[in-house]
Amino acid sequence: MALGLAAQASAEQPVPIRIGVIGPFTGPSADFGLPMLNGVKMAVDEINAVGGYLGRSLELVIKDDQANPDTGRSQSQALVNEKVVATIGFCNTGVAMNSLAVFNDAKLPLIVPCATGSPLTSTYPPATSYVFRTSPKDSIQAPFVVDDLLARGWKRVAVLHDSTGYGEAGAKDVEKALAAKHLKPVYVGKFPLGVKDLTKELSEAKAAGADVIFSYTVGPENAVIARSRQALNWKVPQVGAWTLSFPSFIEGAREASEGALMAQSFIAEPSNERRSSFLSNYARKFNTRRIPVPMAAAQAYDATYLLAHAMFNVPSGKLEGPFIKAALEQPKRPYYGVVTTYDKSFSENDKDALSPNMLVMGVVRNGQISFAYPEDAKRNLFVQRKQ
Repeated sequence: MALGLAAQASAEQPVPIRIGVIGPFTGPSADFGLPMLNGVKMAVDEINAVGGYLGRSLELVIKDDQANPDTGRSQSQALVNEKVVATIGFCNTGVAMNSLAVFNDAKLPLIVPCATGSPLTSTYPPATSYVFRTSPKDSIQAPFVVDDLLARGWKRVAVLHDSTGYGEAGAKDVEKALAAKHLKPVYVGKFPLGVKDLTKELSEAKAAGADVIFSYTVGPENAVIARSRQALNWKVPQVGAWTLSFPSFIEGAREASEGALMAQSFIAEPSNERRSSFLSNYARKFNTRRIPVPMAAAQAYDATYLLAHAMFNVPSGKLEGPFIKAALEQPKRPYYGVVTTYDKSFSENDKDALSPNMLVMGVVRNGQISFAYPEDAKRNLFVQRKQ
């Protein structure tokens, strides 16, 4: 009798809604993969605590891509096979690029909360693309940083980038941003991931007369650039995209990281009620006083809520890819997120949620990321909406 009642109760339980999460949760890119995952987990737990989706809980199907393009593609296919309704994921541009077709061919929405390579949201025609993004693409980060370095009087730019999809695309964005100002890099150097010494390349950049280094790579290799510059006793600034905020750069470069400047969409300061709540809840849930990469966590948290809002706007509860895609493109109301207020952030012709006005310059000070300009800290009190 008891077994019969248990079986009946189990049969009456609503079937969970499966959402995929994919990223580098082990290996060298885990420093921003794990905060991304934690941001998703925190949002899902909050949503489930208030009833989930019409009484159905959200269930995460988590896949580790290990920052490897082939692994990422096979794990992406596994998510499709496991019948997820959508996926949140990818930190590495090259890994994501190798997997886009899996999701687009299956007509399953993919929201990218970390990877910033510009080609991700331009690979497919916007109207037919299932790829959305809540991280600032490099084609807005690069011009933002170029504008800043020119305002500081630095015009002789050396570009050092890795040979991954991220590094290659980012370097092109930097060169394009410089060309818009009628400038060219005085030096461009390329290197593979895992490189341990770049004094040769930096010596060449120094000989070319560079007065600033624009690096486009991930944390460990950014640290190699900083240490190699220090070994040459070459006192020029290092600037770049958001990866200069990673612990693997700051801890790897130590004092050589001091003063590095980078684009940021979110700096971990409680500048309003939403951000304060997010930071305190994250610290409590994951028992930490510091988020390793706050942008990754905040953008993933917001991506999860944007997906949930879209699901609630799907007509007749048809949680199928094309319907969720349409709901993401046609939001019925703003979502008041951590990074920004998402007011019509996606459309049929635009799959990137963030615009240049949402960026601020961050700086490494005493091993922490803070605002480079006092006025940015003040401006951050007011949430910037998409322009």
